[in-house]
Amino acid sequence: MLNIILTDDDKDDRLFFQEAIEDISVKTNLKLFNHGQELMTYLNESTNNLPDLLFLDLNMPIKNGMECLKEIKANEQFKNIIIAIYSTSSSESDIENTFINGANIYIKKPDSFKKLKKAVEKVLKVNWQYHTSNFNRDTFLLRV
Repeated sequence: MLNIILTDDDKDDRLFFQEAIEDISVKTNLKLFNHGQELMTYLNESTNNLPDLLFLDLNMPIKNGMECLKEIKANEQFKNIIIAIYSTSSSESDIENTFINGANIYIKKPDSFKKLKKAVEKVLKVNWQYHTSNFNRDTFLLRV
């Protein structure tokens, strides 16, 4: 069972993501958070129940995704969490900054449910041990 967290301030995006996860034939346990401060509070209080995979929106109120990414990567307890940036931004600087700061993959939010499901399924089925050993800028941006 994969423990997954999605942190996204957009309620519709959280709902579509949840529906996509439920449609995929991978056993998951999904937790949803509205903003980065909720996420960081949970991670710091739940160190025995950390996610395997964290989908993180960049543009959120209170604490944004980049702030969370930096905090997570600075904490030794969280070193095994795979971080997928999940954002509407396709800005080269956002992609570059998240890559440099240690995210594992970058997903531009798809414009249809079908593409969302395909993207999420691809990420869930990645062999992360292999992916991270062959990690480079070309494998960072997920193309659907």
